Amino acid sequence: MATSAEKRIWGWFMFDWASQPYNTLLLTFIFGPYFAEVVTARYVGDGMEVDMAKASAQSAWGWVLAISGLLIAISAPVLGALADSNGRRLPYIWAFSLLYAVGAASTWYADPQGFSMPLVMGAFIIGLVGMEFATIFTNAMLPDLGTREQIGRISGSGWAIGYLGGLMALVFALLFLAENSEGRTLIGLPPIGGLDPDLREGTRFVGVFSAIWFIVFMVPFFLWVRDPQDRPARVKGVVAEALKDLGRTVRKLPKSPSLANYLASSMLYRDALNGMYTFGGFYAVGVLGWSVVDTGVFGILAVISGAIAAYLGGHADSQFGPKPVIVVSIVALIFAAISIVMITPTSIYGVAVSEEGIVAGRTTSDIAFYFAGILVGAAGGTVQSASRTMMVRQANPNRMTEAFGLYALAGKATSFLAPALIAGVSAASGSQRIGVTPLIGLFLLGLVLLLWVKPDGEDDAVWESDI
Repeated sequence: MATSAEKRIWGWFMFDWASQPYNTLLLTFIFGPYFAEVVTARYVGDGMEVDMAKASAQSAWGWVLAISGLLIAISAPVLGALADSNGRRLPYIWAFSLLYAVGAASTWYADPQGFSMPLVMGAFIIGLVGMEFATIFTNAMLPDLGTREQIGRISGSGWAIGYLGGLMALVFALLFLAENSEGRTLIGLPPIGGLDPDLREGTRFVGVFSAIWFIVFMVPFFLWVRDPQDRPARVKGVVAEALKDLGRTVRKLPKSPSLANYLASSMLYRDALNGMYTFGGFYAVGVLGWSVVDTGVFGILAVISGAIAAYLGGHADSQFGPKPVIVVSIVALIFAAISIVMITPTSIYGVAVSEEGIVAGRTTSDIAFYFAGILVGAAGGTVQSASRTMMVRQANPNRMTEAFGLYALAGKATSFLAPALIAGVSAASGSQRIGVTPLIGLFLLGLVLLLWVKPDGEDDAVWESDI
């Protein structure tokens, strides 16, 4: 019995819901800050000065992200072209879902009493690569879910549902798993299930929890989403054909300047946004002295704002098109990035503030950082949702998975750049605040390149012509 269009859309939504905890719990708000704490303590224990230890831990995390980005950049376009050539996307989603689950669960081995950094960093990279590749193939399904006018709303709703899933997972982790320095969760209890707070087992279990969450909530996706039947699967000669088609697409980029400029623009502003997401928790721990639980509360506010903004932004996308939504979002992110750099425990934009708690023990600087995080969450949600609908408008409709492979390449070709810049500047300056300043420049460059991007993409004749 054929699956209804509504079920296919809801099945597609469930990928965003299922996969978001890797971003929310592992990359940004729980495991990332925990990694910062443990690695910093290790470096200090080895005799390194505290500020340099914090910067070195941030640098190590930067190289984790740089390596994963490089792996994705090299492989994404080829895999996308291959999927288009053989007519199937679901087998790839199955394979990369397995990597997601294995990588996420393996972060359990980050024992604070001593763990192999290469092992834990490698596990994290495996999971992150699995999530990113699975996302490429699910994003490529977007044009099949609705008309050109509908996909902006569908994309925004999917992103909002993903944020909501991340929020639910984050709330659960904060209430019942992640412990602070006293061994208590947000509600003052030890981690559930007899997890040992002295060994930080509650915090380490968020990886296992993320893997379980993903497996359970991917069931509707695999039940309701199918590859289009009008694109018969091919086996013979698909690799050669895929590489040939990919080469043709790349050679055509100079003849499709709107697509080329959009790929370059998104490469920069998405790289900067990922830098904000992945180093926000590190920054709060190192500069403001927050605990993992503090960053989790910060994450709740950012995720809620992201869900609401993604939903509203999706409707704005359908009404006005994705380009205005992207421009407004980038401007907001530039302001947020500048604000984050200008917030210290004793000053905000150079104005001295008290280090005493004023609301629930939070200082003025803490509250200012909360507001910056809310803005990042809101603008980040809208820019990511609008970016994938913009890619649909810019891409060759007959080579959509390949296009999203190029989109991933654009997002990852320099994905090592923001982490590497942050890692290098942090190490050179010995300052986490100075270390994140390159993000501002990346946002500005991405905004400038949007000037040459056509809101509705290239004319059909560009895709119909041969070189």
